[in-house]
Amino acid sequence: MILVTGGAGFIGSNLNAALVRRDHETVIADHLGGGSKWRNLAKHPPTRIILPAAIDNFLQSHPPLEMVYHLGAISDTTATDGDAVWGINVELSRRIWEWCTDRAVRMVYASSAATYGDGTAGFEDDGTPTALARLRPLNLYGWTKHAFDVLVARTLAGRQPRPPQWAGIKFFNVYGPNEYHKGRMISVVKVKHDEVAAGGAARLFRSTEPGVADGEQKRDFIWVGDVVDALLWLLDTPAVSGLFNLGTGQARSYLDLANAVCDAAGVPRNIEFIDMPETLRGQYQSFTQASMARLRAAGYPGQFTPLQDGVRRYVQDYLTQPDPYV
Repeated sequence: MILVTGGAGFIGSNLNAALVRRDHETVIADHLGGGSKWRNLAKHPPTRIILPAAIDNFLQSHPPLEMVYHLGAISDTTATDGDAVWGINVELSRRIWEWCTDRAVRMVYASSAATYGDGTAGFEDDGTPTALARLRPLNLYGWTKHAFDVLVARTLAGRQPRPPQWAGIKFFNVYGPNEYHKGRMISVVKVKHDEVAAGGAARLFRSTEPGVADGEQKRDFIWVGDVVDALLWLLDTPAVSGLFNLGTGQARSYLDLANAVCDAAGVPRNIEFIDMPETLRGQYQSFTQASMARLRAAGYPGQFTPLQDGVRRYVQDYLTQPDPYV
């Protein structure tokens, strides 16, 4: 049995589908709410669904878990309720870590590329306390993800007990199906597709960084299927522990992405630049690129889908189909 917190969400539901296809029993901890989020699980129902507030009681029942994938979080990069974000992103993570340690259960948890802030300290997934101390996240979400990475690093440095396998995954910009419930946190690929499918231009933010042309802001965009492959590899490779980046290792521009969306949708390339909202200024990462050397050194053999191929697959196999879910 495998517990996936946030398992009805974007990455979690894709992971759940893969686990169910492997005949694993899965327990999902998440809110389904009153919308269509349940459709993320419709084709691959889990064994159980519990509310996040019931996680502690569920764990106290001593379930025979093989692995915990702790992906649940408050992931809104514009969130401002520090108490709520800290409570979920740090305190809940700490309790799950301690439970996994006490019960000798393996744990993979979601960190984020948001921990790197503006990137001036680099994108090396060095999990030592000294290296982590150099990072300056730009928003509350990134800071709380960083805070838990620091907590883990201090635990390890102090030679305190830890789960038999642990891995923190710094997800970069993930895109793909089952993200439709995410509102303003939905991927740029989906947003640009909706714009061009409606007959308009793909709109991109003008650059606010000196020396960076409009549309040349760059991120490391990764197809969700490649993310799931890496998470399954960790399940299959219990000897591997550590803090790891998970991106493609190649930054691509927003202009590249918008053009790929237009090409996949079969419409002329039409890009419009607009001003960045004031709410994002000072919190916006104009460049991210995962260093993948550490995961490769741990033995990960998987290959990453090129941006044009991933966008085409997302648009043509999902977004333009009557049923766009995994």
